[in-house]
Amino acid sequence: MIAREIRRLLDDGSAIRRMWTLGRKLKAAHGAENVADLTLGNPVLPPPPKVLETLGEIVAHPPPGLHRYTPNAGLPEVRERIAAHLHGTGLLPGAEGGHVVVTGGASAAVNVALRAVLDPGDEVVLLAPWFPDYPAHVMNHGGVPVPVSTGEDFLPDLEALYLAMGRKTRAVIVNHPNNPSGRQYPAGLLRKLADLLAERGRENGRPVYLISDEPYREIRYTADRFESPARFHEHGLMAYSFSKSLSLAGERIGYLAVQPACPDADELVRALSLANRILGFTNAPALWQHVVARCLGEVVDLAPYRSHRSRLLEALAGKGYEVLPPEGTFYLFPRTPGGDDEAFVRRAMERLLLLVPGGTFGRPGHLRLAFCTDEHTVDLAVERLPDARGD
Repeated sequence: MIAREIRRLLDDGSAIRRMWTLGRKLKAAHGAENVADLTLGNPVLPPPPKVLETLGEIVAHPPPGLHRYTPNAGLPEVRERIAAHLHGTGLLPGAEGGHVVVTGGASAAVNVALRAVLDPGDEVVLLAPWFPDYPAHVMNHGGVPVPVSTGEDFLPDLEALYLAMGRKTRAVIVNHPNNPSGRQYPAGLLRKLADLLAERGRENGRPVYLISDEPYREIRYTADRFESPARFHEHGLMAYSFSKSLSLAGERIGYLAVQPACPDADELVRALSLANRILGFTNAPALWQHVVARCLGEVVDLAPYRSHRSRLLEALAGKGYEVLPPEGTFYLFPRTPGGDDEAFVRRAMERLLLLVPGGTFGRPGHLRLAFCTDEHTVDLAVERLPDARGD
């Protein structure tokens, strides 16, 4: 017998992975070239040339001990380079290597952060729509997820957030730019959010952490400057992954950075390093630590994403859908015609079009379309997208 909680998660399942599995079956039956699969945020773009060149150089001329264990927090020189990058770009002014813990991607980073700060029964506020694994991440470490819906524009409602926070609130997770809505939060809103968390922390007599999950911060379509939420809160933690910016989703490499102004930064970093080890990660992949440290300024070519975004937005508007153009990520999150996510997804599947219902992101009444795919798939999706006004 397996654990009850795992049984529940198996039974509920992730709609993204469920649709992906169904997609594989449909592709086997009808041919992959005939299925428009917009389910999984699994980039098809290759990594930037410099990443592959750097990988080749390191493999051809490996530094001593390349494949040995590294310190739990990561190689010191890699941590220093990441900190210098964060400081130089203004994302976390004052950051030094001692503020960084290298992790196996952003999901590992979020779990490491939660393991380090949560006591059993502590509450973690999640803003809907959210990344679907957040509730499980929180419960992994004895925490209690507290859902709070954002507004119609997908921006946080600060009054609703404050009312949701109580004596047991220990953290708020912010996904920015947001998966699935694509919203980039304005700097002014982030400052007010940080002030709110600081106020609640003072009332509670212990910090309320702001965990900023930002793997999409380079995948953006707006000229507005990106600001890390962790910058504005002295108890801020930045979770980052190179999965999207460098198209390295399968390599599992990212980091956690602690706000330099945190009064207990040194102790917190030690706790994060320990959590990295006892959760079984031990250390982030050593080879990829070396690679990304030399490619911190690189980003995939965004031109295909911009093109796919424009084509799908035009198709959605032409077929009567309500959708806010995403400022970041490679997702669209339109309203569901008729409101029933699951029914609409089944209807689209009959057309060999695979979408994800909004309920899996804590926001029923919407659909997620992932456009990090190839041009042929986008062409099929445009052709097969049902008319929102009825065919």
